[in-house]
Amino acid sequence: MEALKHILQHKLVAIIRGPQPADVLRIAEALYRGGVRTLEVTMNSPGALDVIRQLSKTMQDKLLLGAGTVLTPQEVEACVKAGARFIISPNVDTETIKMTRQLGAISIPGAYTATEIVLAHKTGADIVKVFPAAANPAYIKDLRGPLPHIRLMPTGGITIENIGEFKKAGAAAYGIGSALVDARQEVTEEYLYQLTVKAKQMVEAVI
Repeated sequence: MEALKHILQHKLVAIIRGPQPADVLRIAEALYRGGVRTLEVTMNSPGALDVIRQLSKTMQDKLLLGAGTVLTPQEVEACVKAGARFIISPNVDTETIKMTRQLGAISIPGAYTATEIVLAHKTGADIVKVFPAAANPAYIKDLRGPLPHIRLMPTGGITIENIGEFKKAGAAAYGIGSALVDARQEVTEEYLYQLTVKAKQMVEAVI
């Protein structure tokens, strides 16, 4: 399935930020058991490029893999070479967006204001990450009023308790970070079990 269609179908993008590289495969497998099919590894995680390479080799048939916190065109090139099929940034950097599209990856830059969102879309963004979403579904609804043609992916502050409200507001996808994968916790069998349970709850909430 083409990458953009995959993201829009499965909607939930699980963000892995900060765990030790040795734990990432087990985390990814736990998320997969919970129904997650799209995974972002942030570039400020330990060994991010090596982690993307490993996951690309071991789970490429199961998960769509992407890179997050990508700030420059040079990082885009490295991430795509490692196996990332979508690129997420916390900001609107036009050269980063253009490089992402040039290399055939899905562009998801981060923006907040209507002006930033429109600029990202005009530059070539496939989806715009609204960041920080700050647990505010009403803001997504407000943006959708004048900008119904732009796909929005709220990220930051989304939980199992409020994800339904973001769905009602018209979000195209959802970036889920520490509410799902909390890298501060020790990766035990119980942690992985609870991660699968939480993933199932999140997935069911957006179907």
